[in-house]
Amino acid sequence: MNLVIDCFKLVKGAGKSIGIYNLAKSITGHLGERMEAEWAKGEEGCGHSVIVLGNSCNREEFDVPGVTFVEVSGNPRNKLYCILWELFLVRRYARRYQADRVLFPRGYRPAGRKGSIGRRGDGGKIKDTILIHDLIPFYYDKYYPNVFNKAENAYIMNRLKVSMRKADRIITISGYSKADILEKVPGCGKKIAVIHNGLNDVAFHGMEEPAGAGQYIAAMTSGLPHKNASGILRTYEEYRKVAKDPLDLVVFGLEDTSPFPDMDREAAAHVRCYKFFEKFEDMCRMAAGAKAYLFLSYVEGFGFPPLEAMQLGVPVVCSDRSSLPEVVADAALLVSPEDEKGAAEALLRVTEDAELRQELIRKGYENIRRFSWDSRTDLYWKELFR
Repeated sequence: MNLVIDCFKLVKGAGKSIGIYNLAKSITGHLGERMEAEWAKGEEGCGHSVIVLGNSCNREEFDVPGVTFVEVSGNPRNKLYCILWELFLVRRYARRYQADRVLFPRGYRPAGRKGSIGRRGDGGKIKDTILIHDLIPFYYDKYYPNVFNKAENAYIMNRLKVSMRKADRIITISGYSKADILEKVPGCGKKIAVIHNGLNDVAFHGMEEPAGAGQYIAAMTSGLPHKNASGILRTYEEYRKVAKDPLDLVVFGLEDTSPFPDMDREAAAHVRCYKFFEKFEDMCRMAAGAKAYLFLSYVEGFGFPPLEAMQLGVPVVCSDRSSLPEVVADAALLVSPEDEKGAAEALLRVTEDAELRQELIRKGYENIRRFSWDSRTDLYWKELFR
């Protein structure tokens, strides 16, 4: 069976989400490892192959052992070409490489009939599987209609709806996202498989602890409204009111606090912001030195940051919305992202109660075992080579 993975449009640092890029890279790498292991079992191999349709920008990370990498001509940064690619051109490559199934990590299938995106040279149907991370474009259309370009967001929502309706199979990354899909496209439940994301190693081997380790709280956010940066800063203001010896706050994903002029000046003076880290390991090192980790998003298809904090041995205070309770389970203190006083009380408990902190750290280590890539690869293998 020939599996084709459409990675042509994936360019690191381009687009609104690095998560899709990283997940596609992880799936490709782990399937490649499994393919090599299967080939090693016998002369005939496993009877399967993985072909990755990529570009010159992502070849270095997607051209991995166990897969056949095809560098597609064309500019993956050109919006018009990308629209033509996802609607029509990808079919040609699927036929050229005798695909039995095509995986679309970005969630968009080509235009065409339900249950098939075309036929191979031998007349067999080419099946398709789309990977849906979340339906946040619909969330923005409802709650923040003026944040993104309306025409572009309308196009994305329409393409997602049509793709979900017509796809042969759908993989999504959480039970929450599955429920969201069923709300938007009722009746497609039988073709949905939930496969939680795998957690990659976030250790920072051989690096010294950051200055002031254990004397600050870390938080992850961004300038996008659903990441709730204002809620994090208001929570910190409330925390400083109730803590006898308040810790500083280190925020990942913001340039500074200037977009929030109403923030208390004294509290703002104790906030350090890091918009971007050149190396992911540097962010892990900074997060690992925190006494607590705060994550207050309104909506997430999955939510890696709390799990990464758990992997680093940092207790987590987390939003109780969308997929997050499903992902963190009982290994974090769950709070309403709209209740800054409640979140501040949770931070106070975590930072001042050593016994609670150790319990959360222990539960965090146990929780992350659910997301090993060995188990994720098994599920992807069974789903894609079914």
